[in-house]
Amino acid sequence: MGEVKYITALDIEHHIFLGQWYEAYPQAKVLGPEGLPEKRAKNKNENVPFSVVFTTKNKDTITVDPEFDAEFDYEYVHAHPNKEIVFNHKPTRTLIQADLMFNLPATEQFSRTGVSPTSGLLTKIFCKLNNPRGSALAQKRFIWYAISSGNRNAFNASMAKIDKWDFDRIIPCHGDVIENDGKGIFRKVMQWHLDAAAKAK
Repeated sequence: MGEVKYITALDIEHHIFLGQWYEAYPQAKVLGPEGLPEKRAKNKNENVPFSVVFTTKNKDTITVDPEFDAEFDYEYVHAHPNKEIVFNHKPTRTLIQADLMFNLPATEQFSRTGVSPTSGLLTKIFCKLNNPRGSALAQKRFIWYAISSGNRNAFNASMAKIDKWDFDRIIPCHGDVIENDGKGIFRKVMQWHLDAAAKAK
C-alpha cells in the first residue's frame, strides 16, 4: 500500500503499541492528543516523538502537512473524556474513530481468536448497550448522559462539524466496520447532539 507516513493515537487510551509502530516506521509522523506525551512519559512508555499534538487551543487552526490535509478531514473532540481525534479519509469516504461510538459485538476483531465476542455476562450487557442497531437508544443515552456531560456544548459543536463531512463507511476501534450508511448511523446515534447544536445557532 506504500510507505507508512503517519501513525496516530486516536485518543489518550489507545496508544499501547505506539512505540513498536514508531520503531518499525521511524520516518513516520506521530500524531496524538494533548496529555498523551505526558501520560506516556509518566508511565515510562517508549519515547516516541510527537510531530503533531492536537490541543483545545489549536484545534481550529492545526495542520499536519499539505499531503495529509488534502486527504483527511479531522476534528479534535476535546470534550470527550478520552480526548478523541476523529478522521475522515476523503477519497474513500471513511470515518476513522476510536471511542466516539461503538458497533459491538466485535465479531471481526475476535474472528481469529477462537473466543466468542459475546462471552461473559458483562460483555453481553455492554454489547447490548453499545451498538447502533434499532433506535440505538442505550448508546445515545450513554453518550449524552456520560460521555458528553463534562462539556456538552463543545461536544455538540464537534458532532455538528463531523456531520458536515462526506462519509459512508465507519471504522470504529470497538466493533465491526460499518460498511454502508455510516453517515445515517452516525446521525442516529448523535441525533440529540446534532439537534442541540442546531438549536444553539
